[in-house]
Amino acid sequence: MKRIIAAWIMTAGLAAAAQAQTYPTRPVSVTVPFAAGGNTDVIGRIIADHMSRTLGQTLVIENVAGAGGTIGAARISRSKPDGYTLLVGQVGTHGASVGLFPNLPYDPLSDFEHISQLSDTPVGLMARKDFPAANFQDFVALVKADPQKYTSGHGGIGSTSHASCLLLSNLIGASPPMVAYGGSGPTLIDLLGGHFDYMCDQIPHLVQHVRAGSIKAYALAMPSRSPALPDVPTTTELGMPLFQASGWNALFAPKGTPPEIIKLLNSAANKALDDPAIRARYAEMGALIPAPGPRTSEGLRLFIGAEIARWTPIIRASAQRGN
Repeated sequence: MKRIIAAWIMTAGLAAAAQAQTYPTRPVSVTVPFAAGGNTDVIGRIIADHMSRTLGQTLVIENVAGAGGTIGAARISRSKPDGYTLLVGQVGTHGASVGLFPNLPYDPLSDFEHISQLSDTPVGLMARKDFPAANFQDFVALVKADPQKYTSGHGGIGSTSHASCLLLSNLIGASPPMVAYGGSGPTLIDLLGGHFDYMCDQIPHLVQHVRAGSIKAYALAMPSRSPALPDVPTTTELGMPLFQASGWNALFAPKGTPPEIIKLLNSAANKALDDPAIRARYAEMGALIPAPGPRTSEGLRLFIGAEIARWTPIIRASAQRGN
């Protein structure tokens, strides 16, 4: 019996190795759990296009929006672990979700293989172009004086824009009404149209509108200024260093995907991140190349654990206040 078990283990190992050597033999489906046009979608398409050329097979983006990205993330967590179904997750699906959803249908740490962080996308505080505040200090004063008068919009419960504005509300001690949309793309459209007052969201898909004067930028929630928006002060400069937020993106596979395939995908993702053309595009849109640590599988897992620990108390405190 022991010989039979040993032979079976060896056969299974050889089969996995053979699969990794030939992978991929067909297109790979990559789920973006948000609507098209938002930051996660844009980053996912940039990296997927480059990885397609490296791997020799097309990585096909599929948008599966809903419930702050958790519908798409849950679907991937239940998918066959063969390397042909991947997920572009972010702080909402793998950080804030734990505090927001008591019955979250997956565990961000144990139900996925962690491949690589794909981007670091700092958050900015943006408002409609005719918002009356002249600067960040005026903005805080107005909102604190009459919080029910001003409304923020976000891309859905658990999205980066939702969690970031909850953090801002915690810090300034005011909780204005929040309006949920089906993604950052639709939210931005209504901000441009003046249908609500402000939002806290990732700057890459906001940069061109700030430059054009279509929306106001009051602050960037990061420690140093962004080359993409050099005239916009940071929250550190403005005396609110605790308002630091990023809508990072990362690549995941279902738990049990062979380690050889994870290693191959990690290599392809990092090749994209090291490409000067990708780095130039990131810089232009205001995204940052991730730090070396989370670009490894184990480093990403540790990073996500830290993000869960950071966001869970913020989310739960906001829920107790009725946000």
